Amino acid sequence: MAKLSFIARALLICGLSSTCCIPAISQSDYPNKTVKIIVPFPPGGTTDIMARISAEQLTKTFKQAFVIENISGGGGVIGAERGANAAPDGYTLVMTGVGQNAVAHGLDPNLKYDSLKDFAHISLIDLGPNVLVVNPDRPFKTLKDIVDYARANPGKLDYGYTYASSGHMAMELLRQATSTCADIKKKLNCNPLPLVGIPYRGGGPLMNAILANEIPLEFINQDAALPFVQAGKLRPIAVSSLQRNPLYPNVPTVAESGYPGFQALSWAGISAPKGTPKPVIDKLEAAMIQALQTPEVRQRLESVGFVVPTPGSAAYVSFLKSELDQWVALIKKSGIKPE
Repeated sequence: MAKLSFIARALLICGLSSTCCIPAISQSDYPNKTVKIIVPFPPGGTTDIMARISAEQLTKTFKQAFVIENISGGGGVIGAERGANAAPDGYTLVMTGVGQNAVAHGLDPNLKYDSLKDFAHISLIDLGPNVLVVNPDRPFKTLKDIVDYARANPGKLDYGYTYASSGHMAMELLRQATSTCADIKKKLNCNPLPLVGIPYRGGGPLMNAILANEIPLEFINQDAALPFVQAGKLRPIAVSSLQRNPLYPNVPTVAESGYPGFQALSWAGISAPKGTPKPVIDKLEAAMIQALQTPEVRQRLESVGFVVPTPGSAAYVSFLKSELDQWVALIKKSGIKPE
């Protein structure tokens, strides 16, 4: 019998066994070509910036290019779906986050992916609060000022939001937390704080609206608010994390302001399609853990108010489960409908 080539012998073995050795061979030198990271938002936003920081570090670690592909639309859902359906070979990764991987499950009954089942999650990258801000021409100085005015003037106080964002969820959580109930102890017959939501198509138009005093208040990511707060163009009222943010040391948390346990975070992580070989995921996880422990990356995150999360796959999956539980329940309770 003529000698079989190495590849032919490998194919024969694969045909006779349920476990094929060829993927293991390709995994040993992973990555040996360019890796794409799908960002489900336009360039320049927070998720895009986090992806580029990650790509830079992964490129250094593996000595192979990690490049960004922006696929925006649907509040991140279109890009997330593309990532979930990509070939599970480790050469397509996707940025996952609060909107497209937690909030979307409560808002879209026809969502074409399951954030727990259809991804292999590698690591969280950042955690950050939203900041409740007002235009400085408005009289509100505290959260109590806002709540008291809204209760005394039902339907006369507006807020801005972008659909399905962490800021949108933070405001709805606040409306529920500050609701008035006929039976306070049992929380029965409750009416949310009577604010009027004004939707905006994107963070840029939303920011422009509050700076122009078209809307009085909004929740916005701490990094986006920071330069305007520092310039005196926005007044911070409260942050939505359980602890105060180091860049807003004099701004109380919503929890401190009378609503214990209140938390609504913005976050992003990096994931791969389900079925990506475990050795590949392990390599990427180790690289991200290393990256998030470097002083350079920590400084870049903390300089704009992010908290460096516990890295790694297990921590990410646990966190994602808690986020799914929180936001799906809130959306159901609030009756928010898909736009």
